Amino acid sequence: MGSVQDGRDPALHDRYWEAQLEAGARNSLHWGFLAFFVGWAGYYLVAGLIGAILAGQFQEFDPLSPPPMGPLLLVSLIPNLFLGLGPAVLSWWKGQGLRRDFGIVPKRRDWKVGLLTGGIGLVAAFVMTILLMSGSLDENGESSGINNLGQLAQGQAVWILLFSLFVFIGAPLTEELLVRGALWGALEQYRVPRYAILLLTTFVFALIHEEPERTPVLLVGGLAIGIARMITGRVAAAIIAHATYNLLPAVVFYAQFSG
Repeated sequence: MGSVQDGRDPALHDRYWEAQLEAGARNSLHWGFLAFFVGWAGYYLVAGLIGAILAGQFQEFDPLSPPPMGPLLLVSLIPNLFLGLGPAVLSWWKGQGLRRDFGIVPKRRDWKVGLLTGGIGLVAAFVMTILLMSGSLDENGESSGINNLGQLAQGQAVWILLFSLFVFIGAPLTEELLVRGALWGALEQYRVPRYAILLLTTFVFALIHEEPERTPVLLVGGLAIGIARMITGRVAAAIIAHATYNLLPAVVFYAQFSG
Protein backbone atom coordinates (compact mmCIF):
# COMPACT_ATOMS: atom_id res chain seq x y z
CA MET A 1 0.00 0.00 0.00
CA GLY A 2 3.04 2.26 0.20
CA SER A 3 2.80 3.39 -3.42
CA VAL A 4 -0.73 4.60 -2.81
CA GLN A 5 0.07 6.25 0.49
CA ASP A 6 2.89 8.30 -1.01
CA GLY A 7 0.50 9.61 -3.65
CA ARG A 8 1.95 7.73 -6.63
CA ASP A 9 0.51 4.63 -8.20
CA PRO A 10 2.01 3.73 -11.61
CA ALA A 11 -0.94 1.44 -12.40
CA LEU A 12 -3.46 4.22 -11.85
CA HIS A 13 -4.93 5.92 -14.89
CA ASP A 14 -4.47 9.68 -15.11
CA ARG A 15 -8.23 10.27 -14.93
CA TYR A 16 -8.13 9.18 -11.27
CA TRP A 17 -5.45 11.63 -10.18
CA GLU A 18 -7.87 13.27 -7.74
CA ALA A 19 -8.78 10.01 -6.01
CA GLN A 20 -5.09 9.05 -6.03
CA LEU A 21 -4.13 12.18 -4.12
CA GLU A 22 -6.94 11.61 -1.62
CA ALA A 23 -5.78 8.03 -1.03
CA GLY A 24 -2.19 9.19 -0.67
CA ALA A 25 -3.07 11.78 1.97
CA ARG A 26 -5.15 9.32 3.96
CA ASN A 27 -3.75 7.17 6.74
CA SER A 28 -4.22 3.42 6.79
CA LEU A 29 -7.81 2.19 7.02
CA HIS A 30 -6.80 -1.23 8.32
CA TRP A 31 -9.84 -1.04 10.61
CA GLY A 32 -12.22 -0.55 7.65
CA PHE A 33 -13.45 -4.14 7.47
CA LEU A 34 -14.11 -4.16 11.21
CA ALA A 35 -16.05 -0.89 10.90
CA PHE A 36 -18.09 -2.34 8.05
CA PHE A 37 -19.04 -5.51 9.90
CA VAL A 38 -19.75 -3.65 13.16
CA GLY A 39 -22.12 -1.35 11.31
CA TRP A 40 -23.83 -4.17 9.44
CA ALA A 41 -24.12 -6.36 12.55
CA GLY A 42 -25.48 -3.43 14.55
CA TYR A 43 -28.15 -2.92 11.93
CA TYR A 44 -29.40 -6.51 12.17
CA LEU A 45 -29.17 -6.69 15.95
CA VAL A 46 -31.16 -3.50 16.46
CA ALA A 47 -33.67 -4.45 13.76
CA GLY A 48 -34.23 -7.81 15.45
CA LEU A 49 -34.62 -6.20 18.87
CA ILE A 50 -37.11 -3.64 17.61
CA GLY A 51 -39.03 -6.36 15.79
CA ALA A 52 -39.29 -8.44 18.97
CA ILE A 53 -40.44 -5.46 21.03
CA LEU A 54 -43.06 -4.39 18.50
CA ALA A 55 -44.32 -7.95 18.12
CA GLY A 56 -45.06 -8.00 21.85
CA GLN A 57 -46.67 -4.57 21.80
CA PHE A 58 -49.05 -5.41 18.96
CA GLN A 59 -50.15 -8.87 20.00
CA GLU A 60 -53.50 -7.43 21.11
CA PHE A 61 -53.78 -5.08 18.16
CA ASP A 62 -57.37 -3.90 17.57
CA PRO A 63 -57.87 -3.06 13.88
CA LEU A 64 -60.95 -1.01 14.75
CA SER A 65 -58.96 1.22 17.10
CA PRO A 66 -55.36 1.27 15.82
CA PRO A 67 -52.62 3.12 17.70
CA PRO A 68 -50.83 6.05 15.99
CA MET A 69 -48.71 4.56 13.25
CA GLY A 70 -46.71 7.67 12.32
CA PRO A 71 -44.00 7.16 14.97
CA LEU A 72 -43.44 3.64 13.64
CA LEU A 73 -42.03 5.18 10.48
CA LEU A 74 -39.19 6.74 12.46
CA VAL A 75 -38.73 3.65 14.63
CA SER A 76 -38.21 1.65 11.46
CA LEU A 77 -35.27 3.93 10.61
CA ILE A 78 -33.35 3.37 13.85
CA PRO A 79 -31.45 0.28 12.56
CA ASN A 80 -30.28 2.31 9.57
CA LEU A 81 -28.48 4.71 11.91
CA PHE A 82 -26.21 1.87 13.03
CA LEU A 83 -24.94 1.38 9.48
CA GLY A 84 -23.12 4.68 9.81
CA LEU A 85 -22.46 4.49 13.53
CA GLY A 86 -19.99 1.61 13.19
CA PRO A 87 -17.71 3.44 10.72
CA ALA A 88 -18.06 6.70 12.66
CA VAL A 89 -17.04 5.14 16.00
CA LEU A 90 -14.09 3.24 14.49
CA SER A 91 -12.95 6.36 12.66
CA TRP A 92 -12.93 8.39 15.88
CA TRP A 93 -11.31 5.55 17.82
CA LYS A 94 -8.79 4.06 15.38
CA GLY A 95 -8.51 6.69 12.69
CA GLN A 96 -8.33 10.45 12.32
CA GLY A 97 -12.01 11.28 12.24
CA LEU A 98 -14.62 11.36 9.50
CA ARG A 99 -13.16 14.35 7.69
CA ARG A 100 -9.67 12.88 7.24
CA ASP A 101 -10.59 9.20 6.89
CA PHE A 102 -13.56 9.51 4.55
CA GLY A 103 -13.57 13.04 3.17
CA ILE A 104 -17.04 13.64 4.52
CA VAL A 105 -16.91 17.44 4.23
CA PRO A 106 -17.90 18.29 0.63
CA LYS A 107 -15.81 20.41 -1.67
CA ARG A 108 -17.13 22.27 -4.70
CA ARG A 109 -15.92 19.41 -6.86
CA ASP A 110 -17.98 16.94 -4.79
CA TRP A 111 -21.14 18.92 -5.47
CA LYS A 112 -20.52 18.93 -9.21
CA VAL A 113 -19.63 15.26 -9.48
CA GLY A 114 -22.27 14.14 -6.97
CA LEU A 115 -25.15 16.03 -8.57
CA LEU A 116 -24.16 14.83 -12.04
CA THR A 117 -23.71 11.15 -11.21
CA GLY A 118 -26.71 11.12 -8.85
CA GLY A 119 -28.88 12.67 -11.55
CA ILE A 120 -27.71 10.15 -14.12
CA GLY A 121 -28.35 7.34 -11.64
CA LEU A 122 -31.85 8.66 -10.93
CA VAL A 123 -32.76 8.80 -14.61
CA ALA A 124 -31.28 5.35 -15.26
CA ALA A 125 -33.09 3.89 -12.24
CA PHE A 126 -36.36 5.46 -13.40
CA VAL A 127 -35.98 3.85 -16.82
CA MET A 128 -35.14 0.52 -15.21
CA THR A 129 -38.20 0.80 -12.95
CA ILE A 130 -40.45 1.38 -15.94
CA LEU A 131 -38.98 -1.64 -17.72
CA LEU A 132 -39.45 -3.86 -14.66
CA MET A 133 -42.68 -2.33 -13.39
CA SER A 134 -44.91 -5.30 -14.18
CA GLY A 135 -42.68 -7.60 -12.16
CA SER A 136 -42.21 -5.27 -9.19
CA LEU A 137 -45.87 -4.67 -8.34
CA ASP A 138 -48.08 -6.74 -6.13
CA GLU A 139 -51.67 -7.82 -6.78
CA ASN A 140 -53.05 -4.41 -5.83
CA GLY A 141 -50.69 -2.60 -8.18
CA GLU A 142 -48.60 -1.08 -5.41
CA SER A 143 -45.03 -1.84 -4.51
CA SER A 144 -44.32 -3.54 -1.21
CA GLY A 145 -41.93 -2.66 1.61
CA ILE A 146 -41.68 1.06 2.20
CA ASN A 147 -45.15 1.75 0.76
CA ASN A 148 -46.69 -0.57 3.35
CA LEU A 149 -45.26 1.64 6.09
CA GLY A 150 -46.59 4.71 4.34
CA GLN A 151 -50.07 3.24 4.14
CA LEU A 152 -50.07 2.62 7.89
CA ALA A 153 -49.30 6.31 8.53
CA GLN A 154 -51.50 7.67 5.74
CA GLY A 155 -52.38 11.32 6.36
CA GLN A 156 -49.97 11.86 9.27
CA ALA A 157 -48.08 14.57 7.42
CA VAL A 158 -45.47 15.41 10.06
CA TRP A 159 -44.26 11.84 10.40
CA ILE A 160 -44.34 11.33 6.65
CA LEU A 161 -42.25 14.49 6.21
CA LEU A 162 -39.67 13.38 8.77
CA PHE A 163 -39.43 9.97 7.14
CA SER A 164 -39.01 11.55 3.70
CA LEU A 165 -36.27 13.85 5.00
CA PHE A 166 -34.38 10.87 6.39
CA VAL A 167 -34.67 9.07 3.07
CA PHE A 168 -33.27 12.16 1.37
CA ILE A 169 -30.51 13.09 3.86
CA GLY A 170 -30.06 10.50 6.62
CA ALA A 171 -29.93 7.28 4.61
CA PRO A 172 -27.32 8.61 2.14
CA LEU A 173 -25.09 9.59 5.05
CA THR A 174 -25.28 6.31 6.98
CA GLU A 175 -25.20 3.98 3.98
CA GLU A 176 -22.32 5.78 2.28
CA LEU A 177 -20.21 5.79 5.44
CA LEU A 178 -20.66 2.02 5.55
CA VAL A 179 -20.29 1.07 1.89
CA ARG A 180 -18.31 3.77 0.10
CA GLY A 181 -16.50 4.75 3.30
CA ALA A 182 -15.47 1.80 5.46
CA LEU A 183 -15.76 -1.03 2.91
CA TRP A 184 -14.33 0.93 -0.02
CA GLY A 185 -11.46 2.25 2.11
CA ALA A 186 -10.61 -1.22 3.42
CA LEU A 187 -10.57 -2.75 -0.07
CA GLU A 188 -8.49 0.15 -1.34
CA GLN A 189 -6.08 -0.41 1.52
CA TYR A 190 -5.37 -3.91 0.23
CA ARG A 191 -4.82 -2.77 -3.36
CA VAL A 192 -8.01 -4.29 -4.79
CA PRO A 193 -8.45 -2.86 -8.33
CA ARG A 194 -10.71 0.17 -8.45
CA TYR A 195 -13.24 -1.27 -10.87
CA ALA A 196 -13.50 -4.40 -8.72
CA ILE A 197 -14.16 -2.20 -5.69
CA LEU A 198 -16.79 -0.29 -7.66
CA LEU A 199 -18.62 -3.48 -8.63
CA LEU A 200 -18.32 -5.14 -5.22
CA THR A 201 -19.58 -2.11 -3.30
CA THR A 202 -22.43 -1.74 -5.80
CA PHE A 203 -23.58 -5.29 -5.09
CA VAL A 204 -23.26 -4.75 -1.33
CA PHE A 205 -25.27 -1.53 -1.64
CA ALA A 206 -28.08 -3.46 -3.32
CA LEU A 207 -27.81 -6.31 -0.82
CA ILE A 208 -28.23 -4.20 2.33
CA HIS A 209 -31.57 -2.87 1.07
CA GLU A 210 -33.06 -6.38 1.16
CA GLU A 211 -35.49 -5.66 -1.66
CA PRO A 212 -34.99 -8.46 -4.21
CA GLU A 213 -37.62 -7.09 -6.58
CA ARG A 214 -35.72 -3.78 -6.79
CA THR A 215 -32.23 -5.26 -7.15
CA PRO A 216 -31.71 -4.18 -10.79
CA VAL A 217 -32.77 -0.62 -9.93
CA LEU A 218 -30.51 -0.53 -6.88
CA LEU A 219 -27.58 -1.86 -8.91
CA VAL A 220 -27.98 0.92 -11.46
CA GLY A 221 -28.23 3.59 -8.76
CA GLY A 222 -25.41 2.11 -6.70
CA LEU A 223 -23.13 2.05 -9.72
CA ALA A 224 -23.71 5.76 -10.36
CA ILE A 225 -23.10 6.61 -6.70
CA GLY A 226 -19.92 4.53 -6.65
CA ILE A 227 -18.59 6.35 -9.70
CA ALA A 228 -18.80 9.61 -7.75
CA ARG A 229 -16.65 8.04 -5.03
CA MET A 230 -14.20 6.60 -7.55
CA ILE A 231 -13.72 9.90 -9.36
CA THR A 232 -13.19 12.14 -6.32
CA GLY A 233 -11.85 9.71 -3.71
CA ARG A 234 -14.22 11.27 -1.15
CA VAL A 235 -17.37 9.93 0.49
CA ALA A 236 -18.91 13.41 0.35
CA ALA A 237 -19.39 13.09 -3.41
CA ALA A 238 -21.10 9.72 -2.93
CA ILE A 239 -23.39 11.16 -0.23
CA ILE A 240 -24.43 14.00 -2.55
CA ALA A 241 -24.99 11.56 -5.43
CA HIS A 242 -27.02 9.30 -3.14
CA ALA A 243 -29.14 12.20 -1.87
CA THR A 244 -29.78 13.28 -5.47
CA TYR A 245 -30.74 9.72 -6.34
CA ASN A 246 -33.13 9.58 -3.34
CA LEU A 247 -34.71 13.00 -3.88
CA LEU A 248 -37.48 11.95 -6.25
CA PRO A 249 -38.50 8.84 -4.24
CA ALA A 250 -38.62 10.97 -1.06
CA VAL A 251 -40.82 13.60 -2.74
CA VAL A 252 -43.10 10.97 -4.24
CA PHE A 253 -43.43 9.19 -0.88
CA TYR A 254 -44.40 12.44 0.84
CA ALA A 255 -46.86 13.43 -1.85
CA GLN A 256 -48.46 10.00 -1.88
CA PHE A 257 -49.00 9.52 1.85
CA SER A 258 -49.09 12.95 3.48
CA GLY A 259 -52.60 13.85 2.41
